[in-house]
Amino acid sequence: RGEDVRSSVVTGIPLIGVLAVQGDVREHVVALRISGARTITVRRPEEVAQVDGLVIPGGESTTMSQLLDSNGLRAPLAARLADGMAVLGTCAGAILLASDIRDGREDQASFQSIDVTVRRNAYGRQLASFEADLEVADGAELPAAIHAVFIRAPWVESVGAEVSVLARAETGPAAGAVVAVRQGPLLAT
Repeated sequence: RGEDVRSSVVTGIPLIGVLAVQGDVREHVVALRISGARTITVRRPEEVAQVDGLVIPGGESTTMSQLLDSNGLRAPLAARLADGMAVLGTCAGAILLASDIRDGREDQASFQSIDVTVRRNAYGRQLASFEADLEVADGAELPAAIHAVFIRAPWVESVGAEVSVLARAETGPAAGAVVAVRQGPLLAT
């Protein structure tokens, strides 16, 4: 938490928040810091206003949805999403950004910010976890070779007209599945 939270206008380096209600928070903070980003963990509503961008990490999407409400984070996050804040959602984060969730619980709510349908736990139980190479779309501004790990991951079943497909799984039980999308400043993997 000891990061400098001065504005990116002052420092020239964006301050990226990692939603820290549940899930793979530490892993995302470490990766961001290695890449040179300034980071803070976001646990309280007032921290949402401090960040230039946000990562919603993997974790358990129904638990995260409930914790967004109980911690008073849903409304300020929804407002920042509506204002065009850049957000990366990985795994559970992708589910929370999706416009439609398949196999979700009735009380599970998403931000409905990316026009995609995702299926929770699409590849099965944790024992069915696997690794696969990704086929990256031309012009996707991603590395040409990406090796991905799928642990109870969602997949994207359909995309809206404004959504760009960035990557598909090349091999394994996910062969051909859409696994990375972008809509405006929002990225989901």
